[in-house]
Amino acid sequence: MSSASGSASSSASGGASSRAGGSAAKGARARAREEVTLAIKDEARRQLAAEGAAKLSLRAVARELGMVSSALYRYFPSRDDLLTALIIDAYDSLGAAAETAHAGVAGQQPVRRWTAVCEAVRTWALAHPHEYALIYGSPVPGYSAPPTTVRAAARVGQLLIDIVRDAHQGRGIAVQPLPAGMRTEGERLAADLAPDLPPAAAAAMVAAWAQLFGLVGFEVFGQFNRVVEDREVFFSYSVTQLAHGVGLLPQG
Repeated sequence: MSSASGSASSSASGGASSRAGGSAAKGARARAREEVTLAIKDEARRQLAAEGAAKLSLRAVARELGMVSSALYRYFPSRDDLLTALIIDAYDSLGAAAETAHAGVAGQQPVRRWTAVCEAVRTWALAHPHEYALIYGSPVPGYSAPPTTVRAAARVGQLLIDIVRDAHQGRGIAVQPLPAGMRTEGERLAADLAPDLPPAAAAAMVAAWAQLFGLVGFEVFGQFNRVVEDREVFFSYSVTQLAHGVGLLPQG
C-alpha cells in the first residue's frame, strides 16, 4: 500500500515537473520570438528612415540582422506582411499618444479636449516623421493595406468623434447646415461614422480630420518652410478653428 502510494506520488510529481518544464520552454520560445520580431521591425524602421517604404526589402533586413532570408520569412512571410505590422504599430503609437493627451484633460471643455488631441498628433508626427510618412505619406507602390489596419487607423478619428458626440449630448453644437447638394453624402457619412450625430456634423468631422492631417503633413514634409514661422501658434489657431467648424462652442 505504501509502495503503491509512493509510486503514484512520484508519477504525479514527475508529470507536474514535465508540464512545468514544457510551459517554461514554451515561454522561453515565445519570448525569443518576440525579441526577434522586435529586432526585425526596428531594423525595418531604420531602413524606412534611410531608404523609404518603397525600397524596404526582407532580404536587406535579414542581412543587417545576420539572418538568412528563410529564417526571417518565418516571422514575416512577405514584405507586405512586414509593412502591415509597421503600419499598425505606427497607427497604434499615434493613437496611444492622442488618447494619453486626451486623458490628461478629461472633464475640461470640448474645445480644450479637441485641441489637446490635435496637438498630440502634431507632437507625435514631428517626433516620428518616417512613421508618419508611412501612414500619411505617398502610397507604397504595389502595397494595399488590409482590413486589419482599420481598427488602429481609426483611433484618432474615433477620439475626435467622441468629443463632438459628448458636446452634442451636453452643451450642444453649432454646426452650419449642409447645402442641398451635400445632404445625401452627409447622411451617408453620419450613418457610417456617427449615427447619433447630425449629418452636418459628420460631414464637418471628415473635413476637419483631413485638414488636421494636412496641417501636420505640411509641417512634417516641409511645405511650411518660408511661409509659416511660428508654427506652434499657427497650429493652435488652426485646430481651434477646426473645432469651431465641427460645431464645438467657444470656451466660456
